[in-house]
Amino acid sequence: MNASGFPLKKSIGLLLDPDKSCGDALEKILKVATESLTDYILTGGSLSSNSIDVLISEVKSQCSIPVVLFPGNLLQLNLKADIILFLSLISGRNPEYLIGNHVIAAPFLKNSRQKIVPVGYILINCGNRTSVEYISQTEAIPSDKADIVVATALAGEMLGLKMMYLEAGSGANHPVPEEIISSVRQNISLPIAAGGGIRTAREVEKIFAAGADLIILGNGCEENPDLLKEACRIRNNFRT
Repeated sequence: MNASGFPLKKSIGLLLDPDKSCGDALEKILKVATESLTDYILTGGSLSSNSIDVLISEVKSQCSIPVVLFPGNLLQLNLKADIILFLSLISGRNPEYLIGNHVIAAPFLKNSRQKIVPVGYILINCGNRTSVEYISQTEAIPSDKADIVVATALAGEMLGLKMMYLEAGSGANHPVPEEIISSVRQNISLPIAAGGGIRTAREVEKIFAAGADLIILGNGCEENPDLLKEACRIRNNFRT
């Protein structure tokens, strides 16, 4: 699959962690995803020890939803995914996550460039320190500093990145505020993805209304699979 056209306008992605997605639980959530016409299955995690290769193979054997690699580290690189997010943590100042790991990954990915989407990954502090902050040894942008988030997104767009990912982090107390999403939407023309801390259908609706193109659900769907159904229903309303 060619990554051009990713993401679809107003789309839903389900993020699966290799350490938590297997057996009956995986089969159940993929059934919900298929029935709801979920747009993308993302695979990856900050601290995954299980093989992402196995997870991608399982997902592809059970459904036809495009698989997007959301690598948390170099060990998660995999060419079986349909789309590969080439993430640069532009909200932090750790050179390994800005360019260092990318230099190591580039030779491995050079023959799969049609799958790659360069993404500006922006961490926003939404109530507690997340796994991503700890692992990356970076500090998230405070959620009341919309001007810094906007400037960071603008810089990423000027550098040639193709999408901005506004991330509250797994287990965040609340999602990225819609005021931040709206401010970024008003200042850049790139697709905007938002994820982390999303637990209710009302939050999905607010995030889409604020200007996000792609909403990524993870822990919220593990606890409540009906959230995925509701999110896809809301997505459909925004597409009409």
